[in-house]
Amino acid sequence: MRVPMVHRYVFVLVLAGGLAASASACAHPHVWVTMHSKFLYAPDGSLTGIRHKWTFDDMFSAFATMGFPKVNGTFAPETLKPLAKVNVEGLKDFDYFTYATVDGKRDKDAFNEPLADYRLDYDVKTTLLTLHFTLPLRQPVKAKTLKIEVYDPTFFIDFAMAKDDPVRLSGAPARCKVATEKPPDANFPTTLKLDQALVTSEANVGMGASFANTMTVTCP
Repeated sequence: MRVPMVHRYVFVLVLAGGLAASASACAHPHVWVTMHSKFLYAPDGSLTGIRHKWTFDDMFSAFATMGFPKVNGTFAPETLKPLAKVNVEGLKDFDYFTYATVDGKRDKDAFNEPLADYRLDYDVKTTLLTLHFTLPLRQPVKAKTLKIEVYDPTFFIDFAMAKDDPVRLSGAPARCKVATEKPPDANFPTTLKLDQALVTSEANVGMGASFANTMTVTCP
């Protein structure tokens, strides 16, 4: 299938726009992502990777799928496959917006490139796109305290953990517990309908870290 040129670069364009916006004194999100995360553990109790599930807001979902053919009101998996590839490849230069701190030490090269099982789903009822991808760790990690943060430093993309069961530990030792945290921010809703006005707020470069989604796993 030939992919329309605009869709081949859709995520790269969004990210580039975020960098441009961050240079301004006034910055606000243009894309909203609701996230679920699954921490993947090996039988020996070491963390091997993180499975992300990111659901995009309806404005981005509509833009990203513009021009793609539908079958019975939805998009076939093979239709969305090239777009999923573009999204995942576009994330590489931005560290997949996922940052790891192991026992208090920030690991700048914690993750390898995503596994080949990434995909995009389209929900007919909500008309939203969801990106699924797995980030494997370069080296399996055993830590007393592991902190994973997800955020866009430019705050062009606003990430928010889902209200329902946002983080799961898969195969983790029984003693391991997970806690989540994100500073509340009433100015930026996690979802935005097409007919809602965009709410802006003053922001500085790097403001996105102030709205980081923090997932902390402790294994005493």
